[in-house]
Amino acid sequence: MPALAARKQQTATEHSASRPALLLDWYDRHRRRLPWRAAAGERADPYRVWLSEIMLQQTGVKTVGPYFEKFLARWPDVAALGSASLDDVLRMWAGLGYYSRARNLHACAVAVLRDHGGVFPDTEEGLRRLPGIGPYTAKAIAAIAFDIRTMPVDGNIERVVSRLYAVEEPLQQAKPRIQELALTLLGPSRAGDSAQALMDLGASICTPKKPACALCPLNDDCAARLRGDQETFPRKAPKKAGTLRRGAAFIVTRGDELLVRTRAEKGLLGGMTEVPVSDWLAGQDDGAALNQAPELKSVTRWHRKAGVVTHVFTHFPLELVIYTADVAARTRAPAGMRWVPIATLADEALPNVMRKVIAHGLDI
Repeated sequence: MPALAARKQQTATEHSASRPALLLDWYDRHRRRLPWRAAAGERADPYRVWLSEIMLQQTGVKTVGPYFEKFLARWPDVAALGSASLDDVLRMWAGLGYYSRARNLHACAVAVLRDHGGVFPDTEEGLRRLPGIGPYTAKAIAAIAFDIRTMPVDGNIERVVSRLYAVEEPLQQAKPRIQELALTLLGPSRAGDSAQALMDLGASICTPKKPACALCPLNDDCAARLRGDQETFPRKAPKKAGTLRRGAAFIVTRGDELLVRTRAEKGLLGGMTEVPVSDWLAGQDDGAALNQAPELKSVTRWHRKAGVVTHVFTHFPLELVIYTADVAARTRAPAGMRWVPIATLADEALPNVMRKVIAHGLDI
């Protein structure tokens, strides 16, 4: 091997070997203080790690913080959460979005309490067998709570690794390679701290736009930085926009009460509270949506509110026309529906789209 090539290979090997130590040294000085994170030198609580990881799926740290504190105050351990009702969990989760997570959270707590005596399994394989825990979450809990030598790869870590190694494949195809490369950043110990260090690095230094490369502990041999195109990583395929769906929502008041119902357990917003709505379909016209209004004998005419309520789900945007009606004091709720006091709506498991609908329909 020519001398120059040999020196380059030796330098690359030395950089690779030093990265885990550089990363941990940076983390010890700059770690974020998060409500679910154990203090330096303390052992992480598996319950807090699990609860935070479920909440953080597709949701930012700032949004999750208050919900995590609220859950912890109400249910301080997995036994308490496993003994709660699903309705209570959904109500507490309302507004956090992606509601299948709340159902899986409850099912997992029940399983840990019932099948494991209230103690989380301490292996990646055991964690994977629990409801709602996929490969990433199992790795995160295993590394952070039990210091098992594995590497969970979230969006922050994907960004750091793809830039460090200049991974050219589009992100979806590159995920297996990024997972392998991320393992090179694990030292012989402190697996949980290594994972959290990479997460913090991506969140605070190696940000999607204008990364602070001068402050990065790994900047000396970051391939993308050396090329000057770090903001272009990770490579992403063009995003496909979902087809717009349309529908109607019906705001029915009986004095100071509102007509609501509970959605089916399975499917979008499963188990959540909503006002009556039509189907949400691409190309649906207002007449067809109005024909799906709840049947109430005292309603002879629906009043259409000006404007529409818009909401964007993961796979499609939605537009809802709002119709309102007032009914007599003794009007019974149609089958499967119920009257709730408007003053207690905060106690209902209302998803964000329904909060928008009700605010628009009641002018609140």
